[in-house]
Amino acid sequence: MDQQIIIRVANSGDIHYSQTITDEMESSAKARGTGIAKRSPEYVAKKMEEGKAVIAVTAAGTWVGFCYIEAWGHDQYVANSGLIVAPSFRKSGVAKQIKKRIFDLSREKYPSSKIFGLTTGLAVMKINSELGYEPVTYSELTDDEQFWAGCKACVNYDTLMSKDRKNCFCTAMLYDPADHYEPEETAADFKENSNLYERFMNVKKSRLLKLLKKKDPQTKAKSKLLLSLLFNL
Repeated sequence: MDQQIIIRVANSGDIHYSQTITDEMESSAKARGTGIAKRSPEYVAKKMEEGKAVIAVTAAGTWVGFCYIEAWGHDQYVANSGLIVAPSFRKSGVAKQIKKRIFDLSREKYPSSKIFGLTTGLAVMKINSELGYEPVTYSELTDDEQFWAGCKACVNYDTLMSKDRKNCFCTAMLYDPADHYEPEETAADFKENSNLYERFMNVKKSRLLKLLKKKDPQTKAKSKLLLSLLFNL
């Protein structure tokens, strides 16, 4: 990708990108078979006006990517939500740069808040790990009803509710400013266990947990620990 890409805090001058962004969010969710909470162009525009979003554009003004901040539980928790990259710019490294900028913006605006995210993608898990996030159970996330109501637009909402909001297809990750490992440590942990994480995410999606019973005792013990952490099983 030889085009110059500018990654910055969004503002009211970026509102004209809102429809394109929300259309791509919806299209991407349908293609994956999972989904983030559906947002309207008006909602995205408000985030831009509030300075609670990061946008990526080319020097010529072509939209490249986007992510925004949501605060929950009286600002005790912050979520970096709606990460989306235009199809022609994917696998260029821009998603990682957007995640880094929105993470820094969250720390600037909410220095004491826990930052969390839900993802079905191993690539996003990797990026989060490099920022210092750790996999956690859903019980460690916000209990704000408005946050969980936002999941209603996801195709897996019924699964989430059937598990009493304790488990679903997404993996929860959290950065606690008061108690966290250094990014180098969380990144190293992800690298060491990435094959297990990928395997477990696939197993979780397909609901074929019985496959784990075929593993040798040592691997089963490690699997049980990681499953408990990742999936609250």
